[in-house]
Amino acid sequence: MVGESTLILCIDRDDDLGFKAGLNSPVIGRQECLNAANALALADPEESDVNAIFQAVKTYDELVARGEEAEVALVTGDHMHMLEGDRRIGADIDYIVEKTGVTSCILISDGAEDEYVLPIVASRLSISSIRRVIVTQMPNLEGTYYIIKKLLDDPKISRMVLIPIGLAMLIYATAYLFGYPEAATFVVVGALGLYILLKGLGFDEFFSYSITSLQVALRRGRVTFVAYIAAILLTIVGIIVGLYNLLVFYSDEGVLFYLLTFTYGAVGWFTAAGLIASIGRIIDIYLNEIHDLGRVIVLPFFIGAIGVIVYGVSIYMLSLANIQNNPFQNMLGIQYAVFAMIGGLVLAFFGVYLQSVVNRWIESREKEEEKSKKRAVTP
Repeated sequence: MVGESTLILCIDRDDDLGFKAGLNSPVIGRQECLNAANALALADPEESDVNAIFQAVKTYDELVARGEEAEVALVTGDHMHMLEGDRRIGADIDYIVEKTGVTSCILISDGAEDEYVLPIVASRLSISSIRRVIVTQMPNLEGTYYIIKKLLDDPKISRMVLIPIGLAMLIYATAYLFGYPEAATFVVVGALGLYILLKGLGFDEFFSYSITSLQVALRRGRVTFVAYIAAILLTIVGIIVGLYNLLVFYSDEGVLFYLLTFTYGAVGWFTAAGLIASIGRIIDIYLNEIHDLGRVIVLPFFIGAIGVIVYGVSIYMLSLANIQNNPFQNMLGIQYAVFAMIGGLVLAFFGVYLQSVVNRWIESREKEEEKSKKRAVTP
């Protein structure tokens, strides 16, 4: 079809090009991609992304030789923060599509990790083919040892592997030092289990994203930096108060009621932390990115609704337990739960209504700005 153009897209999700060769994404054009491949090969001759870039250029040459319209480009993510990196890949692809006018894509990858971004590419371009480049080499013991050594030299992998092993060894030695050898295995297994659980649920990327957001907010002088610090402090206070409640309202009812007792003491502080963080973000968006205000204006209402409902339910469940110094009776607990449910739903509905009002206000504001621009251009 006339006007169709194919993009040969090479994806370097972990940003070896930027981390090792110091080049920025996106790289567009045959000669630019060759220059990037040469720079990466000089920085690390064993890097498999070099072969993927050369394969992208070769595929581009084959399509051009057949008389097809084509463009070749290279996009990278982030070496340490995959969430930010995937967002960067999406933004780079949008830029490439706008600049080159391509309509379809052939994806070149050097491994399965790069193909995690397939949905990001597919949401912007139709993918007509995928080519995975595999570098063949002789499998022997020395080569395996060298590969493992190279992997552990990568800070992204070493942080994931060496830190938990070193922490486990440190905990084990500390337990023996203080005369509790029987607890050493229990503590180590529990710490490793918690780490694996957090890793499996993706909390590591959440923490990395939070730290990156704090750094960006501090550099740009945003209100969110102060709000996030206050939220972190309130979260710590909530954890301490929750643990203190376990001592005050001790019970033999089981693990579930331990959790409810902790929640009863901590949920108010956690809710306050979420409210402060979301309000700080709303203030920054209102001052700097007002077109996104409708997306975040509902956050404090939802956080407040969840906090109120959880607080009421925890009071009701605790009123059913045989807990010493329990300030709640059965009927009082039911009343708290009902009022909390109603209050939480009212908060949530009001937040949704306010979001619709703000979105309409932003739309009318943008239309007025467009009209004023047209009047300014028209002589």
